[in-house]
Amino acid sequence: MTYGFHRRRATALSALLFSAFAVSACGAEGEESGAARSKGEQGGSSVTKPLAVTYDGGIYVLDGESLKVVGDVPLKGYNRVNPAGDDQHIMVSTPAGFRVLDAARQKLTGITFAGAEPGHVVLHGGKTVLFTDGTGETRIFDPADLRKGEPGTETYTSPSPHHGVSVRLTNGELVTTLGTAKKRKGIAVLDKDRKEVTRNEKCPEVHGEATAKGEAVVIGCEDGVLVYQDGKIRKVDSPDDYGRIGNQKGTGKSAVVLGDYKKDPEAELERPEQVSLIDTRTGRMKLVDLGTSYSFKSLARGPEGEALVLGTDGKIHVLDPESGKETDTFPVVGKWREPMDWQQPRPELWVRGETAYVTDPGQKKIHALDLGSGEKKTTGTFERKPNELSGVTSD
Repeated sequence: MTYGFHRRRATALSALLFSAFAVSACGAEGEESGAARSKGEQGGSSVTKPLAVTYDGGIYVLDGESLKVVGDVPLKGYNRVNPAGDDQHIMVSTPAGFRVLDAARQKLTGITFAGAEPGHVVLHGGKTVLFTDGTGETRIFDPADLRKGEPGTETYTSPSPHHGVSVRLTNGELVTTLGTAKKRKGIAVLDKDRKEVTRNEKCPEVHGEATAKGEAVVIGCEDGVLVYQDGKIRKVDSPDDYGRIGNQKGTGKSAVVLGDYKKDPEAELERPEQVSLIDTRTGRMKLVDLGTSYSFKSLARGPEGEALVLGTDGKIHVLDPESGKETDTFPVVGKWREPMDWQQPRPELWVRGETAYVTDPGQKKIHALDLGSGEKKTTGTFERKPNELSGVTSD
């Protein structure tokens, strides 16, 4: 889960206090029927490959193929959604904590992982890892257990609450951030018994994570990234003194991680036109000029490991992660401009398999594109302006 902490440091720190969150979404072509709304409130018949799209006041659940609204789940406020790690559930960030949406049946379950300021959700190695900023608590569970009710969890609590993230590796190790509510500084690696293996505190304003081929974990800093692999932490410096990487996308098909890149520490809102490609094998960083700006909701990876960026020019830019060369562009929406408030709607890119889903808040639409051809497969139209986008997916 990545946040739009794209203002300078002071604003980013204030954005940590996002406990006023709830979660919402939006849905398909044509007018929404009263039957769809009723079914969403009570739980309808099961739908495969559902999507969740938030709007101001609720979550629409969509059929992932037709993009039609199959359910409407009322929920007040600004809401965040993330995959829960299986083919049925979505994690929803609310003031009470992480709630679990049964997207397949279009209803909230009774499962809540309580705690103020629910933050990042990480899927890796068949486990789901939740980090609650207000408590500093990490909770790890098997997403398959959600079908049985509230799953059993392994927990770890950071020495101090902060806006952080944790990643559980397949050998049982836990990579977790270090910091306080006022200052974030690096990562620690804990073994399966939760004894510290190693740490690195040279990562100012640590934020975001991605895992690449070979279980290389990349964590963002204001001046580069930290890479953890095979028991060692390596610092990869940005080419600029201030070169902030706070949102990353990785895939097990590539040793290269795609990251954002911001270099103006004084900007109230920087609209960057460069992205970073971090090679976890060599410890080298390559910057790529896109020729267009993008937002923190613009990054994704394709089915073959391609680096994908949704630009404000309305196109998905396809990059070869090894060379950094642009191999294709797919027009999808009109030109747009990132809003000053990071909670306000803007086009978002989310990928599942060979399909890219892109919201278009201005037109109240969502598009599904085939990443092989770049052709639009389906378009859905909403009554309400869409904001957050996610869907079910098995890790």
